[in-house]
Amino acid sequence: MSADTETTPEPGAPATFWGHLEALRTAIVRSAIAVGIGFVVCFYFNPQIVAILKYPLRHMDLGTNPKPTVSLQFGKTRFGPFEVTREAFPALPEGEAPQAVFQLGTTVVNGEQLVTLKLDPTAPTDESLQVQLNNVTPNEGFFVSFHLTLYAALVLSAPFWIYFMGGFILPAFHLHERRVIFSWMGWSVFLFLLGVLSTYFLLLPVALHASVGYSHWLGFEAAFWRADSYMNFVCVFMLGMGLGFQFPLVVLFLVKIGVLSHSDLAKYRRHVIVLSAILGAVLTTPEVITQLAMMIPLCILYEICIWIAWYWERKKRRAEKSARVS
Repeated sequence: MSADTETTPEPGAPATFWGHLEALRTAIVRSAIAVGIGFVVCFYFNPQIVAILKYPLRHMDLGTNPKPTVSLQFGKTRFGPFEVTREAFPALPEGEAPQAVFQLGTTVVNGEQLVTLKLDPTAPTDESLQVQLNNVTPNEGFFVSFHLTLYAALVLSAPFWIYFMGGFILPAFHLHERRVIFSWMGWSVFLFLLGVLSTYFLLLPVALHASVGYSHWLGFEAAFWRADSYMNFVCVFMLGMGLGFQFPLVVLFLVKIGVLSHSDLAKYRRHVIVLSAILGAVLTTPEVITQLAMMIPLCILYEICIWIAWYWERKKRRAEKSARVS
């Protein structure tokens, strides 16, 4: 038997298998290249990404602060805010609860160097309410940058690696099946963005405000946080909420294929409450406020699924009744 005869694959399955394997390898390589390019782009815009993720921190007080506060600015470093009284700081601006920033400086009086405090009226008042983020180890800045860049690169390159992986998977489906997949993918993207944006603008400021209040209740100060912990907290919380909002699609898919019905969904309502609490513990941070912040929207979405299942069943019964009459 010649060498050519030995290396010739049998007709059918082997050639198809190696062709699929090569297509999968190509899709993975292209997806990795897209993520890599996104990584380089996001690394360049790291300061802007950090500013975006600090938005919930600046708005965690929901625009109110019941007591006057003072922050001390020394060069580019800011200390505070610290709760004060007007007796201690007569130079506080007008208002029920002003948040003032004082510039620390020095002056020489009679040959002695004295510390001075000068009110800075141009400093943004909302900045004085921020919890300060700090890197406390030499390599922490690098890890913060790497983690943020990786998260942002995965999001930025998502349309590309989804397209490449979809190009490998979709040929296995018929045309009408692809249309259904595209429809469900559209809803999946919508729910994911809904979960992320609602977390970013609504839930995160509340959760951060509750975290600061809880620290004060325990007798701890909460003016300084580790930057790495905060960034991971924000990213994991938003990603977890985005994934958690896919839960209604799973439920409706089971209804669509006949595994569950409207009565089943109503029957298992209490079980879903427990499952939502478990998902909140797994997909978010190990903290009660964020877990409740996920559990409550999931329960609301599940109730919406029950009504959608009822509507589908009603529509199906009407169609069957019309078919029998005709």
